[in-house]
Amino acid sequence: MSAGSAPGLRRDRSTDVQSIPEVESTGLSDGRNRAAIQPRMGLTMLKRTLVGLFCAAVAASSIAADESTPAQLADNAPDTYVVKRGDTLWGISGMFLKQPWRWPEVWRMNQEQIRNPHLIYPGQIVVLDRNGPTLSLGRNLGPNNTIKLSPQVYSTPANSPITSVPLDAIRSFLVEPLVTEDEDLPGQPTVIAIQEERVLAGTGDIIYGQNLLPESPAWDIYRRGKPIVDPVGQQVLGYEAQFVATAQVSQPERDGKAAELKVIAAKQEIISGDRMMPAAKSELLAAPPHSPAKGLQTAVASIYGGVGVGGRNSVIVLAGGHNIGLEPGHVLALSRAGGTTIYRGDGRAQEIALPDTPLGLAYVFRTFNRVSYALVMEANGPVRTGDKAAAP
Repeated sequence: MSAGSAPGLRRDRSTDVQSIPEVESTGLSDGRNRAAIQPRMGLTMLKRTLVGLFCAAVAASSIAADESTPAQLADNAPDTYVVKRGDTLWGISGMFLKQPWRWPEVWRMNQEQIRNPHLIYPGQIVVLDRNGPTLSLGRNLGPNNTIKLSPQVYSTPANSPITSVPLDAIRSFLVEPLVTEDEDLPGQPTVIAIQEERVLAGTGDIIYGQNLLPESPAWDIYRRGKPIVDPVGQQVLGYEAQFVATAQVSQPERDGKAAELKVIAAKQEIISGDRMMPAAKSELLAAPPHSPAKGLQTAVASIYGGVGVGGRNSVIVLAGGHNIGLEPGHVLALSRAGGTTIYRGDGRAQEIALPDTPLGLAYVFRTFNRVSYALVMEANGPVRTGDKAAAP
C-alpha cells in the first residue's frame, strides 16, 4: 500500500497527479466468457456470444448496487477540498455526497480496493468532476497551501492518514476484546495465580497463566460477561468480553511450568480464573464507507454499555458478522418496524401494515463471526434493541 495513494487511484508519475484507473473487466473467471467469444460458426456462435455478454453484464452490475442511478451530490458540494488533520472519510464523503456509502462509486473503486484501500493524507486535494460525478486527488499542498513540487504525499512523518470515522468514539473498541464466541470450556488460556499468592494484581505485577499459545507474546485478560442474544431468533450469538488488562509474556510455558507474565496495563484488578486471549493488534481504521450486498438485513442486538436506547455516536451491537457478509466499512440504514393498525371504517375491520420508521445510519467498524459493532453516525430518533439494520 502506497503511503501517497488514495482509495481506488493510481499515480500518474509524469504529472504527479493521481488519476482514476480504468474499470477492470468483470467477465467470468472459469473461461466460459472467453469461450463464448471464440470464433464459432452459425447459430451456435451467436448463442454463446449472447450468453457470454449477458453473464458479463450481470457480473459488472454487481460491483455497485446503486450504479443504475448516478450518486447525488450534496448541496453546495465544493469543486475542491484540501484534506485537513482531523478529517474523516465519512465527513469528506458527506461533504460531496448525499449518500456517504456511495463513496467507492465516485472513486471508481473495485472490491479489492475497498477492502485494502490506499490512504489519504492531510494536505492532499480532493477534486470533484461533476460530469460523473467522480472524485480524484490533485497535487498535495504544503505549508500555506502552496503546491509542492516533490512527489511526496506528506512533508513530515508526524502526518497521519485520515481515518474512516472519529477514532475518539471507538478507539478502545478497536484494540480491546469485545466478544468471546467459544464455549467457556476447560483448557482455555487462564490466569492461575498471582505472584506472592496475592488475591489481586494490577499494572506492573507478575501473574501466571496456562494453556497459552507460544506464538503470542502479548495477551488480553478478560471476564466473560452477559450473553449477546439475537432479538429475532433468540439464540445466543456470543458473550461480552469484559476487558481487564493486557500482559506480556516474560517466561513462556514449558516443562510443565506455568507461563510468567507482567501486567502492562490494567483497567480492572486481575483475579485468578480470569480468561485470556491473544492481544488484538491496533490497526488503522481506513475502510471507506460502502454499502453491503442488497438484501442484507439484521437487527440491533444491544446498545453497548447496557443502556436502553442509543443515539448519534452510540456504539451498537449487531446480530450478525462474517456469517452474513458484514465487514468493516459497511453502512447500514437503521429503522423500526411500523407494525400494523386496525382500520374500522367502511363498516368492517381491516388490518393495514404501516411503513417502517427511518432512524439513521450506522458504520460497521469491527466484525466477528456472528456479531458486529457499529457506530451510529446519523440519528433522527432513539435506537433500540430489535431495530432493523439493513443495506441502505
